[in-house]
Amino acid sequence: MGGFLTLVEPVVILNSIGSSFYDTALTLAIYSRCNETSGGQSDEAQTLSSDFFRVYSSLGSLVSLLSTVPLGRLADRRGQKVLLVVPQLGSILGKSFLLFLILYRLPLYVLYVGVCLHGICGGSPAYWSGVISLAAMRSGPRSRSMRLNSVDFVSGVAGIIGSLISGYVYRVKVSDGQTGVLLIFVSLLVCGAGLFYSAFILNYPAIAEREEGNPGCLALGDSSERGEMDRGAVALLFAAMILFVLGMSGAEKVICLFVLKPPLSWDSVWVGYGQAATNMMYLTSFAGVLLLSRWLSDPALILLGIVSNCTGMAIMAFAQHSWVYFTARGIMMFACIPMPTIRSQLSKLMDAQSYGRIFGWLQSSLAVTDVLSTFLFTGVYPLTLDWYSGFCFLLSALVSYLSAVPILYLNYRRERCGYSRLSGTDSPHSAINT
Repeated sequence: MGGFLTLVEPVVILNSIGSSFYDTALTLAIYSRCNETSGGQSDEAQTLSSDFFRVYSSLGSLVSLLSTVPLGRLADRRGQKVLLVVPQLGSILGKSFLLFLILYRLPLYVLYVGVCLHGICGGSPAYWSGVISLAAMRSGPRSRSMRLNSVDFVSGVAGIIGSLISGYVYRVKVSDGQTGVLLIFVSLLVCGAGLFYSAFILNYPAIAEREEGNPGCLALGDSSERGEMDRGAVALLFAAMILFVLGMSGAEKVICLFVLKPPLSWDSVWVGYGQAATNMMYLTSFAGVLLLSRWLSDPALILLGIVSNCTGMAIMAFAQHSWVYFTARGIMMFACIPMPTIRSQLSKLMDAQSYGRIFGWLQSSLAVTDVLSTFLFTGVYPLTLDWYSGFCFLLSALVSYLSAVPILYLNYRRERCGYSRLSGTDSPHSAINT
């Protein structure tokens, strides 16, 4: 039982379920309100919704920049608990604004206050910095890629469960005939359980344990346990993640609107199915790492994920029927491999006591990238509705393909200098037992 209480996965499961509930409620509530404002005009509702989500996402990402790195530095000195508890508290407070909006018919800009409150508490960047740091600390360098992919795996499983249920729960009406209220309330309860587990049950590594534990592989092929961090390799890994997120993040936000308009015209149940298919990529990506890591290095797995993501996104551009959407998601089965695997490689280049700071900078960089991606794709999408609404997905595929360039160069540099394999992946069985 003591070993189980050191796992961060229960926190990830609870938050993923709660977030999937909230995301479904948010998307449908915003589109419904915009549809009322536009008088039932689909294209105008799409434009209004796109404008809202552009501002909403940008505020959350930008405000989180103020607190993510300071929280990471504090976590390096005082422990990783702060990186889990504070963002989750902000998440619950921020999500509650959607409940008030539906119950009291408040204007949409009220949600901007909620997302800013979440961002002030660190937001998603700080939360995932804490999750990644804890998972990396609880695994050895050779099994770290599998461990970080397993975190995404449980997040995906929880997301599938939440997404499949959310569409049905959203339809349940409260006494005054409003839909979505019960779904948001359940979302807050589940996220509250994750906060309680993080604050009072989860066992965190002590400061001394972190400083004396496995520092990881510091430089590419460096045989010393401690040494100078390879800044060039870190920069290349940062660049790969930024380019991947730049092409992927904004396009995923557009997809949630794309499926609501003709010709797909999904309702709440189909929206839940679509989100479940999206979360299924975490499962298939983990299975891919589990099966293929015996023969493929980490760089090869990353490239496989990039190709899978970009090919599926390009097919999404031609989705005129629901089966095309789900076919595209099927081709994107390995799309979730690059992010955790790159993070694993990054963790091997630095000491454990600097995880909070470095991952804080990484997540802050990705938050800025998320803003740029959101502005790019939600800005282009309304302009293309009249002639080709799938253009954004072709653009997404093109941008994300560029993320392969830093990975290819890093692998070339490793081979040219005669370094040992960067991945250091262990067998799946030893990774699972870690």
